[in-house]
Amino acid sequence: MESIVSKILDDLDIKILDILQKGAQISNSEIAKRVNLSPPATHARIKRLENEGYINQHVAILNQEKLGFDLLSIIFISTNIHQSEKLKCLEEALKSMPEVLECHCLTGEYDYLLKVANKNRRELENFIRKLNKLGITRIQTSLVLREIKYSTVLPISQNHQN
Repeated sequence: MESIVSKILDDLDIKILDILQKGAQISNSEIAKRVNLSPPATHARIKRLENEGYINQHVAILNQEKLGFDLLSIIFISTNIHQSEKLKCLEEALKSMPEVLECHCLTGEYDYLLKVANKNRRELENFIRKLNKLGITRIQTSLVLREIKYSTVLPISQNHQN
């Protein structure tokens, strides 16, 4: 059974998305060459993919260690908050914290998982104090010793082959 994505996007769209997610600075003419389209047709497809929401943003991924963010943490948090409005406020507060790289709402033992970048233990301690002020009932923090794999690349080309 084909996925819903393959019914909306054709092979050229998938190839363009795959090229862009692996290096967003590649020129339009280079993408056109790789997918065997004219540069104007390629540009039009990229604009359509952006307008349809397949491309959220073009970013540069920075080197955390070179910028002094040597402490990466995974933090599991639980809360006793169940009212919709209060949960919305909590989530907005988590979103607004610059240290939070990722925030996921979970099923299971904990309510949220945070991926947090700090420069040192003192910053992490201050961050945890900020969390405590939000009505968090339980916090479990794990420090990342080293990163084995980091990627923002979705395996779209593997799932879309003839």
